[in-house]
Amino acid sequence: MMFITFDDVITTPAAIAFLAMLASVALIMILRPLFKRYALARPNARSSHTVPTRQGGGIAVIGATIIVTVGMMYSASDDSGTIPLAILFAAVILIAIVGVIADIHPNYVVPRFLLQAFAVALMVFLLLPEDLQIVPVLPWWVERILLVFGALWFVNLVNFMDGLDWMTVAEVVPITAAIAGIGFFEAMPPWAIVVSLALCGAMIGFAFFNRPVAKLFLGDVGSLPIGLIIAWLLILVAGSGDWPAAILLPLYYLADSTITLLRRVMNREKVWQAHRSHFYQRATDHGLTVIQIVRRVFFVNLLLAALALVTVVRPSLELDVGALIAGAILVAWLLVGFVRGRRA
Repeated sequence: MMFITFDDVITTPAAIAFLAMLASVALIMILRPLFKRYALARPNARSSHTVPTRQGGGIAVIGATIIVTVGMMYSASDDSGTIPLAILFAAVILIAIVGVIADIHPNYVVPRFLLQAFAVALMVFLLLPEDLQIVPVLPWWVERILLVFGALWFVNLVNFMDGLDWMTVAEVVPITAAIAGIGFFEAMPPWAIVVSLALCGAMIGFAFFNRPVAKLFLGDVGSLPIGLIIAWLLILVAGSGDWPAAILLPLYYLADSTITLLRRVMNREKVWQAHRSHFYQRATDHGLTVIQIVRRVFFVNLLLAALALVTVVRPSLELDVGALIAGAILVAWLLVGFVRGRRA
């Protein structure tokens, strides 16, 4: 077990998540009138909802994550995370602003994409440790460019997958909780563990308002920065040598989004347009309820998180390969079940 400090992640990890949950709930209650007035999500070709619904809950989630993380940092005796956290939250706020633009002006595709790319590049080139390399045989600059493209795809796939009540909650909570756990076994920065715990708690707070039938959505202002934070955390996990865990944790999201994109490209569809062809969206069309879908997603994500933790606690080539195969089988079972719908 590696050193942790940041006053051993401010003594009680559960307290960080609990404070973030309370902060998220408080911010949502304060901002609800603004959501109703300025941020209504109207049904479109991608939507699973049928009536205009408030969006912008991501402001509370990201706000709570930042507030709790900064508060924990200043209550600790370790200020080593000040500059990295400033860079991280600058990139997070930038991409959240991109999300606001997307929520209000969804047709501004190119400017949004360029700003997303800038925020991701800021994270990759300024925030990641210089000595971090996931694939040592690659030149440093080649790996960094690949990480920019990979993180940019991940940010967008988190946004694409945020199309069902509780879906992002069912994905983010197990991932962030598992990353925090991994942080206690590997040489991850203590402030990264705090960010992971804070985001986990903030999402739990948001979950009450997003429960089916949702009264509040994250909006792009939430899904984009959440994707950026998780991409950064997963890169840190992979950079610490635990690349199987970094693959396993988001495996369902990666599979659903990537397979859907490739299928749409092969069908010569306009991939930048809204659609309802993700596996989870097809599941609703095939008769599964929202609760049935997110319950399966959450269950699979818990198992993927358990497999990821096993590869960290008991590292070996055989176990890594076995865990990856088991994870692939779990995700395949989930995707096939979504295609079959009620017949599964």
